[in-house]
Amino acid sequence: MRRKKKEKKPAMIIRLVHRLGYKPGRVASEILEWIEVLVVAGLLAFLVINFVTVRMSVPTGSMIPTIDPHDSFFVDKISYYFRDPHPGDIIVFWHTEAVYINKVTPNTPAGAAGVPSGKQLIGINNEPIFSASGADELIASLPDGTDITLILAGGGRYSLGPKPAGAKSLRDLGITVRERRIRYVKRLIAVGGQTVQIKGGHVYVDGKQLTGPRFDRYYYSNDPRMRYGITPTKVPKGKYFVLGDNSADSYDSR
Repeated sequence: MRRKKKEKKPAMIIRLVHRLGYKPGRVASEILEWIEVLVVAGLLAFLVINFVTVRMSVPTGSMIPTIDPHDSFFVDKISYYFRDPHPGDIIVFWHTEAVYINKVTPNTPAGAAGVPSGKQLIGINNEPIFSASGADELIASLPDGTDITLILAGGGRYSLGPKPAGAKSLRDLGITVRERRIRYVKRLIAVGGQTVQIKGGHVYVDGKQLTGPRFDRYYYSNDPRMRYGITPTKVPKGKYFVLGDNSADSYDSR
């Protein structure tokens, strides 16, 4: 005896409109089924783009020859929830690009010095500032009574006078800041516990020179802002050392 063929279930959207008391014809049913397919596909695309991958574009030549300027690509966001990144991986991470003075409180050292809000903070006592936490660490490390000078973008310098007793942060000086953060695309060179050295344009990790296509190219710039080389430096635990593949010609790398 032949088994009776199981009838195909109607699409979910068709079952829904049936419950609402509407019985669409053949053409209307097909249209509703296509609408369901498009909605599901759109929802899946939204979930993938926002939670599984991230669309990236590198605006500069810092990753040449691996990634050319303005190349567009997708990066997996999930893998590193299950494993740690390994040296050699191309990674994407948030990084503070600039620190801005958001608010200055009156009757504080910063207020008395006339520090303007909205300006970029680039240094304290001639030490460069790359993040709000870095600025707070620097202030906390200064002995009480040390004269503090803020350096703002555009050449502005503001003397806040002696550091107040117990001041450990910008907030203690009357300054609230905000950070502008952007995503960076770089190659992971070393992880916590490894020692990095850059000498003669070459990168060494734990005393071994890194080789391969991405390290064979060497670039040189006559721009006076470019600085080359670092002495052997141990990467702290939980930290990473990254470079652009075209790092010798990048302001944020080798």
